[in-house]
Amino acid sequence: MNDRQQLISLLTGVQSSKKSYYTELKKMVIELKKKNMQLEIINDITKSFNIDMSMDEMLKNSIDKLKTIFPVERISLSLCENHKLVLTNVYPAHSLYFPIGFVLPKERSLYWQVIQSLEKIFYQIEEDEDLYVEVAVYNALGIRSVLLIPLISKGKVIGVLSIGSKEKVVYDEDDLSFFQQFCDQLAVCIENARLYNEVLTSKKEWEETFRAVSEMIFLIDLEGNVLRYNDAANEFFQGDLYKKDICKLLSINPKESPIVEILETKKPVHRRIHIQQRVCELRSYPVLNEKQNMYAVIMYLNDITEKLQIEAQLVQSGKLAAIGEMAAGIAHELNNPLTAILGNAQLLLRSFSKDDRIYKLLFDIYSCGKRCKTIIQNLLTFSRQDEYRFEDCSINDAVEQVLGLIGDQICKQNIIIQKRLDVSIELIEGNVQQISQIVLNLLINAKDALEEIDIPEKIIVILTFRTLSTKIGRIFSFRCRMNP
Repeated sequence: MNDRQQLISLLTGVQSSKKSYYTELKKMVIELKKKNMQLEIINDITKSFNIDMSMDEMLKNSIDKLKTIFPVERISLSLCENHKLVLTNVYPAHSLYFPIGFVLPKERSLYWQVIQSLEKIFYQIEEDEDLYVEVAVYNALGIRSVLLIPLISKGKVIGVLSIGSKEKVVYDEDDLSFFQQFCDQLAVCIENARLYNEVLTSKKEWEETFRAVSEMIFLIDLEGNVLRYNDAANEFFQGDLYKKDICKLLSINPKESPIVEILETKKPVHRRIHIQQRVCELRSYPVLNEKQNMYAVIMYLNDITEKLQIEAQLVQSGKLAAIGEMAAGIAHELNNPLTAILGNAQLLLRSFSKDDRIYKLLFDIYSCGKRCKTIIQNLLTFSRQDEYRFEDCSINDAVEQVLGLIGDQICKQNIIIQKRLDVSIELIEGNVQQISQIVLNLLINAKDALEEIDIPEKIIVILTFRTLSTKIGRIFSFRCRMNP
């Protein structure tokens, strides 16, 4: 009421004997403009400060409006990071003294005094003093007055705002109150922006992780529709999967849908399914809200076809290793009687002349025994379980070793083996057992391919040769010739 009476008195000219009516009116208009500008500045901070606007832009907008009502020449922002005060923004840019990122020292510092006291400080700089470390900076920039205000969010200081002028100004209580409101609003905006950035960063990291996982991942609603999926799922199914029915996508009977099972049991579901001639491992988990109500299902799908194939190969390799060990044991057992057979056959051969019929029979026994001895020796060499040491070896020797092992068996299946071994091939550094394994595999593959075809003449040609392009080049080649 008193303010209203005072206003009426001013407008009607009462007590105008000392001051002109127009002077009072003009002064009042200036004060109203100042108040309106202050409200506009605070309102602009609230409205315009967003995640897309940089702090430099915000400071520029603020100082441009502050200049209309205050003699402000420079504004700087320093934020607390890991118990340090770091200079983050200065406007205008030409008033920069320390580089952005500079850590302000704690000793003899006006800034740290503001942080420790939680109170704003208005300080006028004298040229001859050096009480604070910031004074030298202000003198170098021509700043004569500075207002330092703590930025406080949730009872915690997050930084300091510095407002400098090149003249010695005096701020009244209303001005200081405005600056405090300005900084309080600024602190809220900075903290909200920081929290938003943390959420945005976490969201981005989660999305990148979600996309990069090698397993197929689906987020599915309770009706069985795909809500989200990662790059692995998109690559496997080749197309847009959004809102696709998961049962149709996975070729699952709707009655056997994992969604239905999870809804009934509220427990994870694990099963193996076949998709596009691939074997996949499916794992589904319920997604619950804060009230522990299920609102979606997360599904992991992993293509394990190659894994199963490798496991089968490992099992087969284990079987082959066991057979090899057994064959080696049998070969060792056969060596002893064969030695006796060969020795006795040699002794008996000396007792008969070459024209004698018994000599021919004994010679057949000796030849067959020697052949058996060679086969057993090749079998022992092939099944040897030594460490694979690399040494000079011959490709031709590896071929001969394998042919001595299974060559006769292949020939008994009406398959002709033609050898064209290049005797000029140099020795190579390798392991003859491993090379023999390669030759054996290729030879068996060639035999199997010919057995599947009904033709009069089946021929396997084995060539070893050396090219000019490299030292070793193509060292051996298999060709199946099928004559109609």
